[in-house]
Amino acid sequence: MDLEIYNMTELDLSLLKDILIDEFDDFWTFDILEDELNNPNSEYFVAKMDNNILGFAGIWKSVDDVHITDIVVKKTNRKSGIGSKLLEKLIQTAKKENFKAITLEVNENNIPAINLYLKYGFKKVGFRKKYYKHKDNAIIMTKDF
Repeated sequence: MDLEIYNMTELDLSLLKDILIDEFDDFWTFDILEDELNNPNSEYFVAKMDNNILGFAGIWKSVDDVHITDIVVKKTNRKSGIGSKLLEKLIQTAKKENFKAITLEVNENNIPAINLYLKYGFKKVGFRKKYYKHKDNAIIMTKDF
């Protein structure tokens, strides 16, 4: 079966509840995702195959640009193209809704993610010191449309 990407639902969120910390990452808790799902300025997507959630991604929409909040792939499914498909969906959504740019922060040590964003035309535009857990620095990247 093919990978499906669509808007996250309450059911998807409930399916993530028990596996979120162990199978994804420790930053996106159930409570944070629940708040994001109910935020009118947020839009979240899930990547599913055979009814299993393999990844999710979200954006915040502001006046004329979109901010990527996260792209998270299940630890056992990383490096399989799911992150690329989710990023494509976020870019497509921003373009379709006529936003002028899409921006994100990425950990300076996350070389695979930085390379992914560069591949999709993002440019390094800034830097945030000790952004992640008051330790790792972030690179700010933007793609203009």
